[in-house]
Amino acid sequence: MARIIFWVLVLFSVALSAQTNTEVYVSNIESAYGGLDVFNFQNISNDTGYDSQPSFLSNDEVVFAGNNSSQTDIAQYNISKKTKFWYNAPTKGGEYSPQLSPNHTGVSAVRLDPDGLQRLYMYEENSTSSIEVIEDLRVAYYTFYNEDTIVASVLSDSSLDLVISDLKNKKTDTILTNSGRSIHKVPNSNSISYTAINKEKNQELYLLDMDSRESFFVCQLPIGIQDYTWLNDSQIIIGSGSKLFLYDTFLNEDWKEVADLSDYRIKDITRLAISPDGKKIALVAEPLSQ
Repeated sequence: MARIIFWVLVLFSVALSAQTNTEVYVSNIESAYGGLDVFNFQNISNDTGYDSQPSFLSNDEVVFAGNNSSQTDIAQYNISKKTKFWYNAPTKGGEYSPQLSPNHTGVSAVRLDPDGLQRLYMYEENSTSSIEVIEDLRVAYYTFYNEDTIVASVLSDSSLDLVISDLKNKKTDTILTNSGRSIHKVPNSNSISYTAINKEKNQELYLLDMDSRESFFVCQLPIGIQDYTWLNDSQIIIGSGSKLFLYDTFLNEDWKEVADLSDYRIKDITRLAISPDGKKIALVAEPLSQ
């Protein structure tokens, strides 16, 4: 019975989040004295539905889960041309968490079908075909470590479990239970970062050494924060309200405010992504009513 209730809550929360009027924004960033200079700020989703989970394909291309006539599909945006289009032909389900494949031959995404089936698929541009990446695994959030290895939070009986999936040998190992949704490959390293939920229900950030499979505590995210991204190989950035905060793993100081985006009339920043060259940021937020 508990398992049935959990699945009902999971599906309900996905349906509820789809009603949230979130937008995806992109801007340039530069280091400035005491913080970040944010400029050329633009709304790249620009509709009244749910838009979220941005990821860079290149320094000039962003994909995200976008509202497409009340269905969530893979949207792609060209920053310099300011054009948005749908990456693949529509499927019967909704696509979430799109990311560039390690070999740059396609885009992966979690698809939630109307019957509740939830799987990770690989898509090709302008194609109706899709390939299931990990058979029979209910992936919720994920990142590629390399072409053959994925680290993911997957749906279990009553929580999210963090797993390492070996695609080549079709083997999946569970690392821990009660994992979070924000998983990233750390730039220029052999580590994956992930979050785990502690006893106080807050998110703690860890580094997973992919060679030794050992985890190391980094810091706790501020209360209520689930999402983060790496600005570079040593600095972590989060959003809270209309502000950006930074944590430097070398300095081990507290979170520091580095940018106030309230002039852009946004609130409740959540997901973030940094371009490969570190000069652009994509973020999800709610626009303030006019």
